Amino acid sequence: MPGAFDGETINRRRFMTATVHGAGALAAAAFTLPALGFALGPISWQPIGTPADFTEDTYVIKVIEIVQGIGEAGKSIAYVRQRDPQIDTEHEDQYNHWIALSSRCMHLGCPVRYVAAAERFICPCHGGVYDFRGMVAGGPPVRPLDRFYTRLNQTTGLVELGPRYSVNSELRRFSPRDPGEPLDGIGQYLYPSRFSTSVLPSN
Repeated sequence: MPGAFDGETINRRRFMTATVHGAGALAAAAFTLPALGFALGPISWQPIGTPADFTEDTYVIKVIEIVQGIGEAGKSIAYVRQRDPQIDTEHEDQYNHWIALSSRCMHLGCPVRYVAAAERFICPCHGGVYDFRGMVAGGPPVRPLDRFYTRLNQTTGLVELGPRYSVNSELRRFSPRDPGEPLDGIGQYLYPSRFSTSVLPSN
């Protein structure tokens, strides 16, 4: 080979080039694969407690796994309570006996915090405020907090949390959208869902 000593199968330049390319590929995979997991891999059903763990008048914080196999980076928070027929007037079905709200603000995705004394969800980044049901009460968010499907596992007797979905101001369900994408009026057509997501959960 040109530039190689007798008996060499690879010269220094080729070795360094291969090393740099390999390091670049590892670095790209380190931040690309988790992002793809969040975008393409909706969570499966996971147990979050017994029915007795949840009440109608406050939320319980549950740590959930959004993407499996990547440790703490794949975890998030859901705020969960029992459905209250007095205020939860949307259609009831097998997937909403428990109300589970996402902790991501629908402005830019910052984590919201539930303040029990005020019965409000507050976003510390840009002042977004949501009421007890997760509906926008003030600030820049463009739609209510996203939700998770919930169900009762008849075999184990445990409440399970399933895939995330987005809602508009009438709490109509849509496949997950990103923060900042409104779903009222023409917004539901301007921001179509990803091809990899579905409105209905898989069993």
